[in-house]
Formats: sequence, C-alpha cells, structure tokens
Amino acid sequence: MLKYNDLRKGVIFLLEGEPYEVLEYSITAQGQHRRPVSKTKIRNLKTGAIISRNFKQSEEFDGAEIETKKIKFIFGHRGKYIFSEIDNPSKRFELTSGVLGEKTQYLRPAVELEAISFQEKIINIKLPIKMDFRVVECPPDFKGNTAQAGTKTATIETGAKIEVPMFIKRGNIIRVNTQENTYVERVKSDTLY
Repeated sequence: MLKYNDLRKGVIFLLEGEPYEVLEYSITAQGQHRRPVSKTKIRNLKTGAIISRNFKQSEEFDGAEIETKKIKFIFGHRGKYIFSEIDNPSKRFELTSGVLGEKTQYLRPAVELEAISFQEKIINIKLPIKMDFRVVECPPDFKGNTAQAGTKTATIETGAKIEVPMFIKRGNIIRVNTQENTYVERVKSDTLY
C-alpha cells in the first residue's frame, strides 16, 4: 500500500482501478491548523489524460503491477506510433499521440525504449532518461554574448525545441533529459547512430 506522501514523481499507482503516473508532486498545509495535502498532477497511462488532484493524509493506494520489455520505435504517422519487439520485428503494436503525450517529441526510428504492460496489455512506453540528438536548427551566437550564461532555443532532429547554452551550434549533438525536457550537455563525439 502506498500512502499519500509516497506519490513522488514517476511513481505508478492504481486509482479507481486505472494505472496513473505521478508527473508533479508537492505537499502543502492548507491553513494553520489543517493537515497537509499532497497536490499532484497525474497521467492515466491507458488514456493519456492528465488531471490535477489533491490527496489527503488518510488516503492509501495500491501500487500498479506493471511489466516492462524492450521495444523499438519504427515510425509515426498522423498521430499513430508503431513499435515492435526488439527480437521479433514482425510483432508490432500501435499507440496514439493522446496516450504518449510529450514523449512523441523524442521518438526517432530505431530508438530502443521500454514498453509498459498492465494486465498483459501494452499501455504506454518509457523513454530513457537521457537521450542524444543532433541539433538541426539553432540561431547563431554573436560576439560578446558568452560572458553571461544566456540560452537560446534549438530544434533537435525530432522537431522538439530545447533551451541550450549560447555555444551550441547547428550540427552539434546534445544530451537531453527527456523527463525534464532540458539540455544536459554537449556530446563530444559526432557519431550519433
């Protein structure tokens, strides 16, 4: 059993028989003599719906029994994304952009991921926390702008936009934290694949 204060970011639990993942979490005390409440933003892993919900100290939850297995992304078209098992490319399945949410901005063909199964049915995917991408579009830096730690918006090969330091140029390979949607570092090697 999970208590209300166990609902940290990334935790998967059951709410009304449905698997949910915690996206945001904070504890607040409402009023001087009131008990603390956990404020969360959670995503239904089956439907992709995101809701904000407060949980009281007395509430308890069951952990969702999920399984994971390695898969490979093949392609996406018109809001549908096709995946296959690593060792059996003919065994394919499809998930929609509504279910995947922001994860679609980091999908590129042949990337290896994990499928999340609930009650023997694949319901979602799990991205690696850090992934490398080539910068395809980036405004130029200009002389004198490196003295301060400024940032600019770069577009990576999948179309996602990431705030990067001023020294990043078009063609660089950068490491991105897919959970926070943030730049981590420039990768030294230019051999991405």
